[in-house]
Amino acid sequence: MALFDKPLAELRDYRPERHEESDFDEFWSRTLAEAAQFPLDPRFEPYDAALRLVDVYDVRFSGWGGHRVAGWFIVPAGATEQLPTVVHYIGYGGGRGFPHDWLTTAVAGFAAFVMDTRGQGSAGTPGDTPDPVGGANPQTPGFMTRGVLDPDDYYYRRVFTDAVRAVEAVASHPLVDESSIVVAGGSQGGGITQAVAGLRPGLAGAVMDVPFLTGYRRATEIVDTMPYGEIVKYLSIHRDHEEQVFRTLSYFDGMNFAVRGSAPALYSVALMDSTCPPSTVFGSFNHYAGPKEIRVWPYNKHEGGQTFQTREQLRWLRDVLKGR
Repeated sequence: MALFDKPLAELRDYRPERHEESDFDEFWSRTLAEAAQFPLDPRFEPYDAALRLVDVYDVRFSGWGGHRVAGWFIVPAGATEQLPTVVHYIGYGGGRGFPHDWLTTAVAGFAAFVMDTRGQGSAGTPGDTPDPVGGANPQTPGFMTRGVLDPDDYYYRRVFTDAVRAVEAVASHPLVDESSIVVAGGSQGGGITQAVAGLRPGLAGAVMDVPFLTGYRRATEIVDTMPYGEIVKYLSIHRDHEEQVFRTLSYFDGMNFAVRGSAPALYSVALMDSTCPPSTVFGSFNHYAGPKEIRVWPYNKHEGGQTFQTREQLRWLRDVLKGR
């Protein structure tokens, strides 16, 4: 895929109109209040990962609806003082995998918390968290149209709520400095991160790598790749549901969370990315209300900067969390 979206000079100034329902804040306040009725009940059980330089815990906490969500908590071996902590969210279809997949954060001297994504974990890496709830409407394969006719039923209402509760769960651990929690993720994980940055005050930072789940309508109009293609496929059959679908998606659009974000943020974008088009990433980045930086990878697709971006993230984390 060659360059196909707006030129970089235009992307840097691209601030598209947002479509936000008048009850957006009420919807999310109600959603999180409903989740708070269930005890968080975080459990951290020591786990034998056969790794001498880190201590690993298998985690369970109560997310949306009180459903138990799995995770990993990984800290430098023998840590006794509170640590800055990075909460990681996972890309589309993937699960939490194994502790040895998540060592970079702990090697950098921070604690790492990895949240499993409900209903996923059968593409690339295994997961361990079912989604007991299903949307009532017919849907295409995947998760993008699950419950898409009603914001209350939509799949990502549950996922985003789990993600906010994950921050609360890890903050309860005695080794975590609650004032130094950063949320991070790539692709779907970047979209989840963006949502949490807009919903959870008091974060120390947010790291969004080639974020998904943002600028839905534009994405469906300029690319035909999955997962945005799931929405296209659905609407190609359910032709009378267009406005209803995009109304639901507006409650989960990264741009509407970005304007509510206040923590320092690091984004990345790949200019040949036909999975998460550059204009959807820049649309959210330019709307983001807090201090922000973006790394641009001109000749890359959805893989983005990969290990080069990891280097950027580690340096950024070091500087943002310096002295904490």
